[in-house]
Amino acid sequence: MYTEPFQLKELPFRLSPDPQFLYLSKQHSRAKAYMESTIWFADGFVVITGEIGSGKTTLIESFLREIPRDVVVAQINQTQVSAVDFLQSLLAQFGFSPFKMKKGELLGTLNNFLIEQYAAGRRVLLVVDEAQNLSQRVLEEIRLLSGVETTKEKVLRIILAGQPELNDKLDAPELVQLNQRVRLRFHLSALSRAETADYIRHRLEVAGAGERQIFDDDTFDEIFRYTGGVPRLINTLCDTAMIAAYTADRGRVTAVDVASAVSELQWLEFSARPRRQIASSHAPQASHADAAPPTLARLRIVEAGRTVQEIPLMPGRLILGRTPDNEVQIDSRFISRHHCQITTTSQSTVIEDLNSTNGLYVGASRVHRHYLRDGDVVLIGKHELVYVDERLSRSRNPNDTLPAIPALGHEDDTLAGEELPVDLPFGPSRSAS
Repeated sequence: MYTEPFQLKELPFRLSPDPQFLYLSKQHSRAKAYMESTIWFADGFVVITGEIGSGKTTLIESFLREIPRDVVVAQINQTQVSAVDFLQSLLAQFGFSPFKMKKGELLGTLNNFLIEQYAAGRRVLLVVDEAQNLSQRVLEEIRLLSGVETTKEKVLRIILAGQPELNDKLDAPELVQLNQRVRLRFHLSALSRAETADYIRHRLEVAGAGERQIFDDDTFDEIFRYTGGVPRLINTLCDTAMIAAYTADRGRVTAVDVASAVSELQWLEFSARPRRQIASSHAPQASHADAAPPTLARLRIVEAGRTVQEIPLMPGRLILGRTPDNEVQIDSRFISRHHCQITTTSQSTVIEDLNSTNGLYVGASRVHRHYLRDGDVVLIGKHELVYVDERLSRSRNPNDTLPAIPALGHEDDTLAGEELPVDLPFGPSRSAS
């Protein structure tokens, strides 16, 4: 990649939520302060909302890195679950094996655990990411848990983070009691024009640029024009622009490289994007409202010989991983939180590992970055990704079948000599990427 020619220690614009790269704008600092308040106030119940890609997950990870040792944390990211599933996953985070317990047992065990932790001088914190997916029943269970108290104070601190729809749910008449328990609410909006430039410089400095200026001054306005200050979009555009500069053998990123990246990604200006697409780097873009975005390839996700998802690949980038904040979610303990990224242009599709635990395999070889060819099968945990190039398939006979899926044979829990993690399906292991 471009780290060596730009003299960087690591890639500065990865999409995985690395707390090391967190840029604390004024509003990110305020949101983090609200999170920290849950530790110091016994009735701490904070709601943080923000559009997709606004930096909520990175902020949570940074906050959790810095909490005191006497705080017991349960972090839940899988939120499309029933009330019983939620309670089981919560107890599992606390070290219990609750999957045969009935609801009454689950609640009793949780109450006892919370009281025991309080008596031992420990504080307990529940952090739920992607909370907009929680059902009304699960939110009601959270309300009841927030009411567990001793004679002096509440014993469970709570942070709910999610997309703006979370506010709509909390404001529903049926959840008025839960809403009354919330101490602080904060909406994390996009970065300003000046903050966008500072954000880019900050990530480059962390990656090893020091005081060297890698992006020309006239690039920042263009980057803001196409990203609107959304951190995930900034990362996508800057990474693509650096690749463009690298392939053009330039030691700096110029406005020409940014324009090339915008063209390659086929992005509209941020102000012209449909509202619910603005934060997705893989959102379909079109030259006018009625135009269909070009599907250049397809990705079949196969488990045990059965296709479980089929993803159309359009110009842009998507992230594949275990948690719901990815564009493509594979809910498997063998998949890292943010496992890999797939970048599609008019000429090619590239899959790249995001420092996952179990990696990517093409045949018997582990790969970090691989240009996909029609019929390629990439092994990712216990799943196979079968790549179908639509550019080629348009020239096939319509009656032709898709490429056959080779039998890769990986029934045991090891992969090319590497032990696979056996962690719980609810919420990522703290050591997973």
